[in-house]
Amino acid sequence: MPLLNKVRTALPGGSGGDTATRSLTRLRSALTLFFALDGFLFAGWVVRIPAVKQQTGASAGDLGLALLGVSAGAVITMTLTGRLCRRHGSHAVTVATAVLLSLSVALPALARSPLALGLVLLVFGAAYGGINVAMNSAAVDLVTALRRPVMPSFHAAFSLGGMLGAGLGGLLAGSLSPTAHLLGLTVVGLALTATAGPVLLRRPSPVLPEALPAPSAPKDSGARGAGPRRTVLVFGVIALCTAYGEGALADWGALHLAQDLHAHPGVAAAGYSVFALTMTAGRLSGTVLLERLGQTRALVAGGTTAAVGMLLGALAPNVWAALLGFAVTGLGLANIFPVAVARAGAVAGPDGVATASTLGYGGMLLGPPSIGFLADRFSLPLALTTVAVLAAGAAAMGYGARNAGASRDS
Repeated sequence: MPLLNKVRTALPGGSGGDTATRSLTRLRSALTLFFALDGFLFAGWVVRIPAVKQQTGASAGDLGLALLGVSAGAVITMTLTGRLCRRHGSHAVTVATAVLLSLSVALPALARSPLALGLVLLVFGAAYGGINVAMNSAAVDLVTALRRPVMPSFHAAFSLGGMLGAGLGGLLAGSLSPTAHLLGLTVVGLALTATAGPVLLRRPSPVLPEALPAPSAPKDSGARGAGPRRTVLVFGVIALCTAYGEGALADWGALHLAQDLHAHPGVAAAGYSVFALTMTAGRLSGTVLLERLGQTRALVAGGTTAAVGMLLGALAPNVWAALLGFAVTGLGLANIFPVAVARAGAVAGPDGVATASTLGYGGMLLGPPSIGFLADRFSLPLALTTVAVLAAGAAAMGYGARNAGASRDS
């Protein structure tokens, strides 16, 4: 059992336990910084989209096509990063993609046409997708070594980084040009990568390579490999259900409050903020929740809570009840994605993380247009109830996969 031996030396009381524990603590801090940096850089770009649109002279349709570059680059890279992590290690790939992300975030400000913007966003999206798979793979290995369900804390760092990046970007938007702002993000990104990167590069993954599934199974073991593949797909779909809700509320929550419930513009704009704040709070407390409930109970409770919250948010007769529903939905969805990615990684290593992350990102892309189509056919409140349906589905799938992967699901 090489993995158990490896983990035992990393715990207090084992051989070299104190030194190994300090090393794992430093590794956790560095990895947390990369999650925060990812959210910070992405949010910093998002708040400058209107200025870049004006700079490139893009129409709404042109901008929509250009923004597909982010999605296309991310999805393509996510499918490949698992292999890179197996070959070069998730730590090295995390650092490399952080450098690429920091450099590429400045490129949109240099674009002068919609076509150029789409091409540079393809590079930015590739870096964004790559770092998400690599750092989640590294986090899965660290969770295994620590024997504590700390995955939500990493995603909380991403959320906090995003809030900081959006807030700072909003403050600077009136005084700095997009070029100066995004170049500043490049400097910050490279500086933080230079600070935290050596910690990852000096220390290999806590999980031994032989403890991970082989990238390809022999022909006579196809039946044995089919089970893990199905399990990874299940957790990927669970991640998709969560990201669908996040994308839907980001794009349609404010419109629902303003259009259907006649909320004041300031109150309507607060709808997604309430959701994001409770999601962040839920992730900050996620480790304690997982230690008390176990992963399966946390998935079931989270999906059920989100379903109830979204039904209230979509069908409430007044604004304040709807805001309460958005807040409850954020709490419910908070830890489903981190747990799903962690479970997929426990089953299939970096390839599992890549598959679950790609499906999850697909849910983020699928949510907004699906809500729009259903809103045209029926109504926006009814369309938003699909978030509740998928959250309930995630709860059901989480319970059905309760015995899959290595986890403490008591």
